[in-house]
Amino acid sequence: MTLHQTLTTHIQKAVVEIFDLTIEKVEFQATRKDFEGDITMVVFPLVKALKGNPATIGNQIGEYLVANAKEVSKFNVVGGFLNIVISDAFYVNFFNSIKEVENFGFVTPNANEKAVMVEYSSPNTNKPLHLGHIRNNLLGYSVAEIIKASGKKVYKTQIINDRGIHICKSMLAWQKFGNGQTPESTGLKGDKLVGNFYVAFDKHYKEEIATLMAEGKSEEEAKKLAPSILEAQQMLLDWENGKPEVIALWKTMNQWVYDGFEQTYKNLGVDFNIPNYYESDTYLLGKEVVQLGLEKGIFEKDADGSVWIDLTEDGLDRKIVLRSDGTAVYMTQDIGTAIQRVKDFPDVGGMVYTVGNEQDYHFKVLFLILKKLGFDWADSLYHLSYGMVELPSGKMKSREGTVVDADDLMEEMTATAKTLSEELGKLEGYSEADKAAMYNTIGLGALKYYILKVDPKKQMMFNPEESVDFAGNTGPFIQYTYARIQSILRKADFDYTNVVISSDIEMHEKEKELIKQIQLFPEVIQSGAENHSPALIANYTYELVKEFNSFYQQVSILGEENQDKKVFRVQLAKTVGNTIKNAFSLLGINVPERM
Repeated sequence: MTLHQTLTTHIQKAVVEIFDLTIEKVEFQATRKDFEGDITMVVFPLVKALKGNPATIGNQIGEYLVANAKEVSKFNVVGGFLNIVISDAFYVNFFNSIKEVENFGFVTPNANEKAVMVEYSSPNTNKPLHLGHIRNNLLGYSVAEIIKASGKKVYKTQIINDRGIHICKSMLAWQKFGNGQTPESTGLKGDKLVGNFYVAFDKHYKEEIATLMAEGKSEEEAKKLAPSILEAQQMLLDWENGKPEVIALWKTMNQWVYDGFEQTYKNLGVDFNIPNYYESDTYLLGKEVVQLGLEKGIFEKDADGSVWIDLTEDGLDRKIVLRSDGTAVYMTQDIGTAIQRVKDFPDVGGMVYTVGNEQDYHFKVLFLILKKLGFDWADSLYHLSYGMVELPSGKMKSREGTVVDADDLMEEMTATAKTLSEELGKLEGYSEADKAAMYNTIGLGALKYYILKVDPKKQMMFNPEESVDFAGNTGPFIQYTYARIQSILRKADFDYTNVVISSDIEMHEKEKELIKQIQLFPEVIQSGAENHSPALIANYTYELVKEFNSFYQQVSILGEENQDKKVFRVQLAKTVGNTIKNAFSLLGINVPERM
């Protein structure tokens, strides 16, 4: 039981015994630095119900706690705030109970609970993954890991957008300009090769538009009449009609891209634990559901045969779900795919969609439609909406080939980590192979942490050099602290494991602060899962590391003469290290044993 839970139980009993009332919730906050206390109860929310002065109510509850709760040693009241001092014995006993728990804070998934499906990445097969995909993948993967650590079974999946006019553009450009090139013949990853042809199509298309405009056509007319776009539209029709040679080329080029994606995912350290969904398989899903919705009166058919849903009473608008020619729109497909996923995995009770904030409205509509169709799991759908990632050089544009390629960025991060490490004199005495592995660990750790420490909903600027700084709120700073702890453990030439610390030990203020910070970890995991926010885990870890470094600077560890205190401090350092490692594992970040 956490400190919050323990104190809540005591305070609820106090309110019953003193005021003959029951309360469901108790509000806590950190005690201000200028007051004595380990945790503060906010009294103001109880004033109306208890009909009294906040300071008087706080004193009455404080006196009850000192008399009846062994965890509480003393208290003070400032206005409507009850500052509670927790006994050293409580912290020591807590520490003894968790110090050997390898995965402290993680909850084993309950087999009887509904699973959560997390969708992320979901790329198009006409180009390689870029910086925006990196934020998407890191967010989705981390949220999946956090939800799993909170005690739920998690399915990690993606839907690959492998059909449509954009795919045909790359295919057509390969036919026109490719001269039979393959990933093997060029030495390029398949996704990069196909992406080059997407850019080539756009360049050729713009040249055709310019020619037509020079002949007197308007820009709008030129865009519609350019030979390349007409050929791409015909190729899409041929694909939908199953023309063998078009299907064969589509399968070949898509496989090149899939192979490239797999390599990028491996390098980035993300994975999926169920088979992918493909738009080419799902784009017809949902049409049967539309018919069912028509019969129930949820959807309505217009005079031209198109089918709509009117959501104006819900503060939205009318949304088309079937065109007049009977073809589906993206909304129809997403409705069908969600339903199909629950058919494929009947234990799914909720889904998380990791998609940029430009699709906020789409998901509001999607979730509302699924609710109106009567699916109980629709109440547990969540859009993990995130802001755009920009660089100091500005925005990225796929068609113009100005995107920041994900593979190139990871290589750049490793190179930046190498440069800074060499400048700072880090990794002296390492073999070249060990150095290369360490540069990769530092570079990727910097990239992931810099992105994940930001609230997902916020737009962000990514600065590669700033992210690899060995000081401040960065991945390398935290990794360096972990490595420092491992160095302490290697130098400890005495048995410090399985030694129970006496509850009578005199605690240094910094030891107590560290244990208080460790104790928060389970709650931070639960909060991270509820809020779908890796930023909560990242910034908690930074605060823990700051607290440890303050402890390290003010308290002697291996130089302590008292053996009991020395054992305690080494155990404490080890537990901090384990907590850093566990927290970073939820962010997909590795920690080095030496640095």
